[in-house]
Amino acid sequence: MNANDLRDKTVDELRDVLANMKKESFNLRFQQATGQLENTAGIKAARRNAARVKTILNEKAAAAAAE
Repeated sequence: MNANDLRDKTVDELRDVLANMKKESFNLRFQQATGQLENTAGIKAARRNAARVKTILNEKAAAAAAE
């Protein structure tokens, strides 16, 4: 996901996206543990996407606190 696309979403939508990314990350780690994972770069991408969403959530929280 692009950070600009994420910034257009509401806080509730971002929380839903984050929950889905955490589920995806769990599934990827489970596949790796069982030897079924073909693309190991997906784990890194999932972690980075989750971090990107968390960063934008923090930005929105800081902006709301400043107002």
